[in-house]
Amino acid sequence: MGKMLREGEMIPDVSLKDQDGHLIDLRSYVGKQALVVYFYPKDDTPGCTTEACGFRDKYEEFTDAGAKIIGISADSVGSHKAFKSKYKLNFTLLSDTNHLAEKAFGVPRNLLGLLPGRVTFVFNKEGRLVSTFNSATRASRHIEEAMKALDLVSH
Repeated sequence: MGKMLREGEMIPDVSLKDQDGHLIDLRSYVGKQALVVYFYPKDDTPGCTTEACGFRDKYEEFTDAGAKIIGISADSVGSHKAFKSKYKLNFTLLSDTNHLAEKAFGVPRNLLGLLPGRVTFVFNKEGRLVSTFNSATRASRHIEEAMKALDLVSH
């Protein structure tokens, strides 16, 4: 496990498939918009559903702040597609089945290294990390912390 990304560092150069099977390059947003990239353990589990729906419900505020939301877990493309449609999620979910992004971002694991962590990274428009929030249990706090970070970014 690498070290977790630090503030000021560039977004890692990682490409993953989204819920529709399209390859998305995280660096392609640099210079275009701020990014909220959140890692979560598993589709359709209570904490992850709370978190995803929280981001869904605040989507317009994030968009107004010029940010794109991206959720990442090790679930398959098909699992993401089902999760997205079940909860009408209005943002991109990326499938990190071989943990490339998890390693590149240095997301720590919980529970003796068995469970992927729940960490939110906020990048400014230039692709530099401005904020991280790491909490496995406080799923809804991730949305608040990301909003706070974006207020700092957009002013």
